Parts: sequence; structure tokens; C-alpha cells
Amino acid sequence: MTVYALAGRRPDPPDAGTSRFPLENRGLVSGRIKRLFKEQGAAALVSSAACGSDLLALGVAEDLGMRRRIILPFDAARFRETSVTDRPGEWGPCFDAIIARTERDGDLIVLSERLSDHEAYEAVSMAILDEAEKLKGTQGTVRICLVWEGAPRGDDDLTYHLARVARSKGWPVDEILTL
Repeated sequence: MTVYALAGRRPDPPDAGTSRFPLENRGLVSGRIKRLFKEQGAAALVSSAACGSDLLALGVAEDLGMRRRIILPFDAARFRETSVTDRPGEWGPCFDAIIARTERDGDLIVLSERLSDHEAYEAVSMAILDEAEKLKGTQGTVRICLVWEGAPRGDDDLTYHLARVARSKGWPVDEILTL
């Protein structure tokens, strides 16, 4: 069984100085994710549920009948406000539907409310890797899917951090470019 742990970019905000994920590329990115998951025989996906990469991958995983496990840093309402509906695109209804189905299936994990935002998102990255390891069991493999423009945006880039940790574990990293 192949389990994917995913991290990636959200759509560019309207005032973005550097384009990392133009909203108009969401169909292209979704198609690339679908092709990768099919080629690798992916059976499960572990990710958060932010707008952009996360929600696109979760939608693809659902279409392909894959198991989906979602890690949120804090309650869904706060996450929706800070990481879903704060960027262009109509992501809110998609988030609501995916969260409801994942919670019903017992695959929604909500971490602590007591961490600062950066600590909370960093904890999500590590929990994504931990949960992928748990889901793979003894016979499976974990692969990482980075959905990004291909370059870290700085020392605090959690997408890049997740990839570095995964590589240190010897896990393959597949990249889906957003540009």
C-alpha cells in the first residue's frame, strides 16, 4: 500500500509579489496530482485541508477512492477562516464537505489549541508524516507529494521542511509544480 503525505502551496493572495500558485492553474495542478496518484497506485493520503494544494489533492483522493486522513492544527472553524477562505477561489464549501466526510470516517485529527500559529502548523507537518507512517503498516510505503513552485521561500517554509524531514527518513519525494 502506498500512502502519500502531502504538503504544498495555497493560491497566491491578490497582492502577491511573487507568484507561487496562480489560481488559474488549479485544474492543471489537480490533473498532475491525479496522474501521480494513479501512476504510484496510491491507496491513502495524509494532509491538512488548506485551500489550494491540500483541498485539490483531497478531492482527487476522494475521486480515486483513496482513504483520506486530515490533520488540522486547531478547530475546523478557525482553520477555515485562517487557511481556507482567506485566499481567492470558492474553497469554503469544498472544505466543509471534505471535513464532514473525513470526520464521519474517523480520519479527522485536530491538534492542540494552545500552540502559536507557527508552532501549530509545524506540528501539523510532523503529524502528517507520523500518520502516514502509521497508515502504511508493515507492508506499505510512504511517499511525499510536494505541490509547489519548486523552491523554498525561506527558512520558515514548512513545505520544504516536510520534504527535508521525509528525505532524512529515506522516503521518496514527488514534486507537482504549480507554475
